[in-house]
Amino acid sequence: MPASGTSSPAARSAGRPPRDLVEHSLGPVWEANHVWLIFIFVVTWSAFPTAYASIWLTMFVPLTLAALGIVLRGASFAFRKSVRTLRFRRVFGGGFAISSVLVPFCMGAIAGGIASGQVPSGGRAGDPVHSWLNATSVVTGVLAVAVAAYVAAVYLVWDARRAGDATLVVYFRRRAVLAAVVAAVLSVVGLVVVHAEAPHVFDRLASRALPFVLLSVACGAGALVLLVRDATRGARVLAVTAVAGIIVAWGVAQWPYLLPETLTVQDAAAPSGTLTALAVAVVAALLVVLPGFVLLFVLVQRRLLPEEGVDDAGDRPLPG
Repeated sequence: MPASGTSSPAARSAGRPPRDLVEHSLGPVWEANHVWLIFIFVVTWSAFPTAYASIWLTMFVPLTLAALGIVLRGASFAFRKSVRTLRFRRVFGGGFAISSVLVPFCMGAIAGGIASGQVPSGGRAGDPVHSWLNATSVVTGVLAVAVAAYVAAVYLVWDARRAGDATLVVYFRRRAVLAAVVAAVLSVVGLVVVHAEAPHVFDRLASRALPFVLLSVACGAGALVLLVRDATRGARVLAVTAVAGIIVAWGVAQWPYLLPETLTVQDAAAPSGTLTALAVAVVAALLVVLPGFVLLFVLVQRRLLPEEGVDDAGDRPLPG
């Protein structure tokens, strides 16, 4: 019998293939964590300084938690591959898991708080707690977690299929289907909550943003059917399109406001000279950075890079 608080070798070996696939798939992603975070912050405060100040004044708690979560996620991912003992691998694995839930929840909660009018404009701070822990924020935060889990599982199904591992295909396909069902239920609940707390957004979701909502529903249903039938093609594209449809629909429904219904995009925008310089800088940055990320992704997917990390001390036979 294994000692109390430890797992058997069989349990460890059963959990190792999914973790190995996750680590392989995340290789190109975690390298970019700090890049996209800084990119979004710089673009927002340069292009829309008034909105940026208002959002930070009110949402500093979830924004700080999200930033810390991104750092914790990357650090845990890196350190877990560098330590040998099972105990410390569990610690870093737990940090990775917690941050992977915390970050999308905080981002979704911020979006829900903004849409429901919890962020006042004009340099005034809103309630630091209720602004992101209200009904709309909680539902959108949980929905963001479900959507992130859904997309991740769909991509892992694709990676497992590329690796020729039928067991992992089934493992992640079940999780993708479960996450899709949960996301669909939360979407319906979210519409009810938004109708009650952010009617201006709901009205536009049901009118000018309706084509994107229908596109998201159709693609999501199609991806779910393909996953259930274990189809080899199309599920990944449909899943990504479904999630993109949700995001675009939300943006169209909120337009032209950055802070409904107090601050429009036009009123929040920086001077035209600043926007022009920013656009040039963004294009130049994309031309410099994107090819490197594409190359990294291709090399990792084709397994042309050496494996990182060390063997788990808990997986090696004990001497004697």
